[in-house]
Amino acid sequence: MFFNPTYLLLLIPAIGVAWLAHWRIRVILRETSDVAARSGASGADAAAAVLESAGVNGVYVEDATGQQLDHYSPAEKGLQLRPEIYSGRTLAAVGIAAHETGHALQDADGHPLLAARTAIVLSATCGSLIGLILLIGGFLLVERFLVYAGIVVFTATVLSQLFNLVIEFDASRRARHHLLASGVITADEEPAVRRVMQAAACTYLAATLTSIPTAYHYLVKPRRPAAAGRLDAVIDRTPGRAKA
Repeated sequence: MFFNPTYLLLLIPAIGVAWLAHWRIRVILRETSDVAARSGASGADAAAAVLESAGVNGVYVEDATGQQLDHYSPAEKGLQLRPEIYSGRTLAAVGIAAHETGHALQDADGHPLLAARTAIVLSATCGSLIGLILLIGGFLLVERFLVYAGIVVFTATVLSQLFNLVIEFDASRRARHHLLASGVITADEEPAVRRVMQAAACTYLAATLTSIPTAYHYLVKPRRPAAAGRLDAVIDRTPGRAKA
């Protein structure tokens, strides 16, 4: 056999960590998406309040329709929020918006690792998918090097995202203080919002899982109809087979 399946054990911890993050985010957001903030603040209001409380100016908050993830861009000094977060008045919307605003606070303070976060976010978006494409492509083409390369790239991507958690949790810590100080949330709402912000910090790690069905769609699924077509051709050539 060209490949030792035991090497796949290297992927199990990486996939397990990503799956745990994915599951945790779903649970927390389900619990807080229907709970309205007592202050009536929307995600956009929460972001503006955090910026004002921290004394950070020159950062715009934008309703980014069609965007899949909420994001702060250091280059543009802009906070881009999905419509449900920008206009949402739930604890989930407030927590997610505040977490992303925390990156604007890091930028204003010159956080030394914020630049590294941009590269890590790109790796989270592309690296996991590339790794799985190499892995699955290696199996389909019976190519040992591609399989090993896929395992290395996918695992390295998850490890880089674990490093990124340090930056993400720091952003949540900074913003949470200003949420309370500005009155956007009350003290008894703070535990739920803290959990939302922790979930938001794990977003890019959990996004690794989305690369699995994407890799399947582009590599495995197209080959299945082709294989079925070849099987039909063999059957049609079988001696004695009656034609319709």
